Amino acid sequence: MTQASSGPTTDPGTELGRIVMVVPTYNEAANLDWIVGRLRRAEPEVEVLIVDDGSPDGTGDLANGLAAADPAVHVLHRTEKAGLGAAYLHGFGWALERGYDVIGEMDADGSHQPEELGRLLTALVSADLVIGSRWVPGGSVLNWPLRRQALSRGGNLYVRILLGIPVRDATAGYRVFRRTTLEKIDLASVESTGYVFQTDLVTRTLRAGLVVREVPIQFVERVRGASKMSGAIAAESMRLVTRWGLAQRREELRARFGR
Repeated sequence: MTQASSGPTTDPGTELGRIVMVVPTYNEAANLDWIVGRLRRAEPEVEVLIVDDGSPDGTGDLANGLAAADPAVHVLHRTEKAGLGAAYLHGFGWALERGYDVIGEMDADGSHQPEELGRLLTALVSADLVIGSRWVPGGSVLNWPLRRQALSRGGNLYVRILLGIPVRDATAGYRVFRRTTLEKIDLASVESTGYVFQTDLVTRTLRAGLVVREVPIQFVERVRGASKMSGAIAAESMRLVTRWGLAQRREELRARFGR
């Protein structure tokens, strides 16, 4: 099930246990110190895992400095830029091995505001996955042209129709999982490495019969550095969603007609 919520921001404290936010980076030297500082001030009990894909701009060195100064900040260095999903899977594996109870995702560019994280964590008390959504009532985007808003809304509508899921922002990257959720959705079989990784994981969560909630956030377009999104990435995502959707329809037909 999916449900929008705009409940009060509270400290879920011991009810959720140990929490870590995974922050993938590639050439985010202009943003990393700023966004990690905001996150640590907004949610002092939440730890941070930076997963850097061999950034040539010194992001990895900056991450090492942040970790040296704050024991709640951790760093994984990857040797190649292998895609957003691959970075998250690496970070999830690290966090699961170390016994974190809640594992989250957020961007390093400031588009996901750390000051809104408490809203997601509060909703997770009664859910298995919580998504910070741009497209539920109360959600919004800042500094996006109408064309980009239309593309995002249209892409999410396509996902809802083709995959048959009720989530309004399946492509969103601001989210928190219970560790039990990640353990149930077979991360070892995940092959999506790009931005479609987000759609893949929420679909797997719903197929497993788990509870997904969406809470409204304000998504803010980055003001420093270059976006990693491109037309080719968006097209690849739609191709994969189409393939998954058609495969699902074939399975439904086989189940219905016994073929």
